[in-house]
Amino acid sequence: MLEDFIYALQGFKRNRTRTFLSLLGVIIGVAAVIVITSMGNSSTKQVQDTFGTSGLDVVSISQGFMRRGGQNSVTVVFDEKFREDMFDNVSDIKKIWYKNSLSTTLTFKDVSATANCSAVEYGYLEMYNIEIEEGRYFSVTDNEEGLQRIILTHDLAENLFEDAKEAVGKNIMLVADNVTFGFQVIGVLKDQTVGMETGTAFIPRGFYAKKIAPNPAASTVLVQVTSAEKSTEMVSTLTTYCTMATGTTLRINSMQTMLEQMSSITNTMSVLLAAVAAISLLVGGIGIMNIMIVTVTERRQEIGIRKALGANPKDIIQQFLIESASITIIGGFIGILSGTLISVVVEVVRHMSITVSIPACIISFVFSVFVGIFFGLNPAIRASKLDPVEALAS
Repeated sequence: MLEDFIYALQGFKRNRTRTFLSLLGVIIGVAAVIVITSMGNSSTKQVQDTFGTSGLDVVSISQGFMRRGGQNSVTVVFDEKFREDMFDNVSDIKKIWYKNSLSTTLTFKDVSATANCSAVEYGYLEMYNIEIEEGRYFSVTDNEEGLQRIILTHDLAENLFEDAKEAVGKNIMLVADNVTFGFQVIGVLKDQTVGMETGTAFIPRGFYAKKIAPNPAASTVLVQVTSAEKSTEMVSTLTTYCTMATGTTLRINSMQTMLEQMSSITNTMSVLLAAVAAISLLVGGIGIMNIMIVTVTERRQEIGIRKALGANPKDIIQQFLIESASITIIGGFIGILSGTLISVVVEVVRHMSITVSIPACIISFVFSVFVGIFFGLNPAIRASKLDPVEALAS
C-alpha cells in the first residue's frame, strides 16, 4: 500500500496540471466548509453576546387592544389588580415588574440630548445584571419616596458630559410632556449591549407615579420566572392566561425565545451554506472520477503488464483507489490550511472574533477522503477488468 502511495505521488509529478485541477475542487470545497461553519459559529456567538445571559428568565408583556364582538377596541390596563391577579393565578412567577417609557430631553448647562427614559421599579437594573460603572443603583427609598434621582447609560453620559465618570453627583434638567424637572445623577451604567438599554435614562417609577402620571398603568409588564429554562413555556402560559383574562392576545415574548429564534436562523443558514460547499466537494469528486478514467485509458499497457506478471484485480483496484484517495487527502490538508487562513484574514478585516471549528475540519477532511474513494471506485473497477492481452495490444 505504501508503494502504491509513493507511486501515486510520482504520477502526480508527471501530470502536474491534471493533478492541480483535481486538487482545486477538493481544496475549494473543504476550505468553503471550514470558513462557512466558522463564520456561522461566530455569528451565533455574537447573537448570544448581544443578548447576554442575563434577562433570559424574563418574559415581557406589552400593551395591546382587544375586541369583544362588535364593540370598539379598548386598551388593556396594566394596573396593580392585573399584577396581583397574574401572580395569584400563574405559577412559576418569581416577581412581576412594571415599567413605563417616555421621550425626554436632558440638559446639562448648554448641552442637551434627546433620550428614551424608563421609569423602573427598585431592582430592575440588577435583575438584568446591567452593571454600574460609576455611582450606585436605585435604593428602595428612591422608588418609594419618588426621589428625583436618575441613572444614565454610558453613551448618554458621554453626550452630556466631557467624561462619563464626572456625571455622578451632577444635577441635570429633564423635560417630559413640556414639564421640566431637576434630577441628580446617581449612577452611570457600563458600556454594554445586554438588555439593549443603550441611550437610555432611568428614573424611579415612584417619581413617575407621583409627579408625571399619578396612579399610572404600566406600558410594559416584565415577568421574572423561577428559572430561565421555564421562560419559553411561560410565554405560552401567559398567552393563554392573558387571552382568558382580557379577551385579547397581547404581545408576549421573552429574550430566551428571541435568542433561540436567532440562533436557529444562523444555524440553519450555516447548515445550508455548508451543504452548498459540500456540493462543491462532490463536483470535485466527479472531476477526480473523470481524470481517473482518462488515467486508466492512458495506462492500459501498464495495467496489462502488471496483470501478465501476476497482479490480481484486487491489487489493481487498490492501486487506483489509493491514487484517487491521495488526491483528496492532499487536497483536504491544503483545504484545511486555506480555510483557516481565510478565517484569520476575515477576522482581521471585519474585526470579528472567528474560531475555526475543529469538528468542521475533521468532518470535511473525512468527507473529502470518502469522496475520493467513492468516485475513484468506478475507474478502479474498470482498470481491474481490463483483459491483459487487449491492454498490451493497445
